[in-house]
Amino acid sequence: MEYYTILGVAKTATADEIKKAYRKLALKYHPDKNPDNAEAEKKFKEISEAYAVLSDSEKRKQYDTFGSTGFQQRFSQEDIFRGFDLNDILGQFGFGGASFRTGSGFQGTRRGGTPFESFFSHSSGRGGCGGGGCATHTQQTKGQDLTFELTISLEDVLNGAEKVISLRNNGRPRSVTVKVPQGIEAGKRLRLTGKGSPSSSGGPAGDLYLKVNVESHERFKRSGEDLVLEERIPFSQACLGTKVTVESLEGKKFNVKVPAGVQQEAKLRIKGYGLPCGPGGNRGDLLVKIAIQIPKELNEEQEKLIKSLGEVSL
Repeated sequence: MEYYTILGVAKTATADEIKKAYRKLALKYHPDKNPDNAEAEKKFKEISEAYAVLSDSEKRKQYDTFGSTGFQQRFSQEDIFRGFDLNDILGQFGFGGASFRTGSGFQGTRRGGTPFESFFSHSSGRGGCGGGGCATHTQQTKGQDLTFELTISLEDVLNGAEKVISLRNNGRPRSVTVKVPQGIEAGKRLRLTGKGSPSSSGGPAGDLYLKVNVESHERFKRSGEDLVLEERIPFSQACLGTKVTVESLEGKKFNVKVPAGVQQEAKLRIKGYGLPCGPGGNRGDLLVKIAIQIPKELNEEQEKLIKSLGEVSL
């Protein structure tokens, strides 16, 4: 969903402008004003979802960072509505309290229904709320889950690491320590239970999710649990064979024999010097990929030698 478009505001809109836009649309599409109107129901759900995200500074930041598609991939409906309470704003409209504030945002979500299931069951013509003022049903809600990115080095993947990250929650800085397990892959998420936003109603704090990014390395490329290291040799050495000295990620040196007639991009294997397969798991291999250097320019002597090689079909 394009939340700014749904509320009819610009991406630069202030919090007050977003709230005013939502109020206007909620008055128009609220089920009490549109009994048995499925289209109005749908519209009210959409504007409420948009307001749940854009009225929360952290969710809005994530939405602006990842865009609509990326945000929807990272945040479930439960994440979007967690800790979201419309009772106060609906009360200003004269609709009274709507019994839908729960840990997942609205009753019905944890039972597998829609986020508005119990709200509409209490609306005018479906349970007698009308414009009167149903009793507000408030439960202790879990705080909002937070999602951030954590960038680590290839050495951190090899050895594991302990990182201290700085976060801002409701404008307040705080530090969180996270242990990065050996062998972790890019794109994996680490979950820190209870390290998200605190609950506004005395419930447990939300969780903190850290999406792992692995920095590119200047020498090595990762291939599963294997590490690939490119070694460039001249054409003559590829023909005659040679030895090359390579260094593993942890700094151990190896003399590797390159056989005569080695082909371009051939891989020579050093067992057990790749990355671990999870904490305490066996390590993959170090693969030395051969790149044969072809000179772009030849001096006079080199050109003569190459021509003589061509005369004997080499």
